[in-house]
Amino acid sequence: MPTLNRTASVTRTHNLMRKTALAIGGAALIAASAQIEVVRHPVPMTLQTLPVLAVGLALGLRLGFASLMTYMAAGLVGLPVFAGGAAGPAVFVGPSGGYLLGFVIAAAFCGWARDRGWTRNPEAAAAVSIIGGALVYPTGLLQLGTVIGWDKPVLAFGLYPFILGDLIKALLAGLGYAAVTHSFRR
Repeated sequence: MPTLNRTASVTRTHNLMRKTALAIGGAALIAASAQIEVVRHPVPMTLQTLPVLAVGLALGLRLGFASLMTYMAAGLVGLPVFAGGAAGPAVFVGPSGGYLLGFVIAAAFCGWARDRGWTRNPEAAAAVSIIGGALVYPTGLLQLGTVIGWDKPVLAFGLYPFILGDLIKALLAGLGYAAVTHSFRR
């Protein structure tokens, strides 16, 4: 029996290490994509939405959430993982802080849908990813309006310029996920 317990313990340790590596890898991918910026004011336009959605789809609810929380924690403690190399608590209360919360919600939704089997074909994976991408906006726009003032053109700053790019990124995440999972099923 001691050999069986040792084998189970090694298996659990290996599984924990694998999950930890996946969560950190997802966070690193999101951090790297945050550095690819097109426009900066007042909300940066980055590539982040693509890996946020892909992490949720690929890792599922629990591990995808862990990956996003790892990313958030890294930025909170001062690692320059946010857009433009920003870091620290001020980012969370700034104009783009609500979008960071929206990333967590989007990845969690995509992971939740994947865990329920709603992403088994390309169309469904793309639809889940588009919905996930849309879930970034409510908290993002709410905080943006609160920070810059509702008398400013909040939708013009934080929604309209992002729609087409985010739609393309969502389609890439959903269809890319479907293609990869299809190739592994063969």
